[in-house]
Amino acid sequence: MAAISTLIIAISIFQLANGFFGTLVSLRVSVEEFSVPLGGLVLSFYYVGYTVGAVRCGRIIERIGHIRAFAVFAGLTASAVAAMPAAVSAILWIIARAAIGFGAAGLFITAESWLNAKTEPKNRGKVFSIYMVGTFAALGAGQLLVSGAEITSFRPFNLIAILCALALCMVCTTRAEPPLIVRTEHLPYGLLSRTAPLAVISCIVAGFLSGAFYTLVPAWMQGEGIDRSAIAMFMFITVMGGLMFQVPVGVLSDRLDRRLVLVLLAMGFAIVAVAIINLPHYRSFIYTAALFLGGFMSTIYPVGVAHSHDLMPDEQIVAVSGRLILLHGTGASLGSLIGSVLMRSFDIDGVFYFMAAIAAVLVIVATYRCFKVKEIPHEPRPFDVLSPQAASLSHSYKEQPVEK
Repeated sequence: MAAISTLIIAISIFQLANGFFGTLVSLRVSVEEFSVPLGGLVLSFYYVGYTVGAVRCGRIIERIGHIRAFAVFAGLTASAVAAMPAAVSAILWIIARAAIGFGAAGLFITAESWLNAKTEPKNRGKVFSIYMVGTFAALGAGQLLVSGAEITSFRPFNLIAILCALALCMVCTTRAEPPLIVRTEHLPYGLLSRTAPLAVISCIVAGFLSGAFYTLVPAWMQGEGIDRSAIAMFMFITVMGGLMFQVPVGVLSDRLDRRLVLVLLAMGFAIVAVAIINLPHYRSFIYTAALFLGGFMSTIYPVGVAHSHDLMPDEQIVAVSGRLILLHGTGASLGSLIGSVLMRSFDIDGVFYFMAAIAAVLVIVATYRCFKVKEIPHEPRPFDVLSPQAASLSHSYKEQPVEK
């Protein structure tokens, strides 16, 4: 248990750095003289790197093992972060953002597959709940670091690199035996979209929403001259809303048709997004809206994943999870890029209307599926507190070696 605790603390430290980094770069891009297309690419390429990492990092871990893979991904991330303040160049920052996204995907996959392999089945739900609460809390705490940061200096980037290095030191000095790898079953392209089309759409939509929101909203608030502490608190409350909604929405989705739950979540998000634009911007209202916006936005993905698990065979669940991460990352890349173009022409109102429209698409598709397709019985597995960083590697608790 001590080894697992070390791993959870290490990845939470990285998530602290990652949460700080995401908002920091959004704010920094808003004060640099990047053109709109280049600024959008800088913001979106984190998700491009993350998506590529979701596809490729599993093979790296299979070749070199968990500890060395963690060192590679953490070292890559720290190096890319440290390089960014050295030269404020859109091209350099696009490459660095992609590298950081790739490294982040690798770190999450390494940590979560390690936990999955080293935890007994009867304790797995408890361990992953602790893990997700820790990482969500760290992600939220990372937002609060923004309030006191000198975003135009190199110091915040150095702090992020230091946190990555600290997480690396903790894992590399552990005396725990890393797990052995069992290769996953291949998932043919097209099978998931034919079998669980709503799960595919919901994960893409979740990516669109999170990509547009987390990259563009802080930048707009910075451009409007909103106090940095208010920006940090708004983002912190959004992340905490995501954490607070996980368990109640999970319980609801286990009791009701998951398609109906997706309708309610997407509809709730769209209503709150439109309300933020049109209602008076009192601080109490904005913070309350942030709580619900984060809650609705962060639970669409895990409900979509749970819906796919109801439809797909058990032996393909891990491969399905990896494919859904890929779809979420693709949606996030497009969401931040398209949203940045819309913000240039329609300001932040255009971004919120865009997100509301994307959520409305999910409402329409999920409603159609509710009426046209018979409800699928829930599989006897609990809803997971989940974010789009679940491991895409299959592991066995018995630690069977890879077949050659």
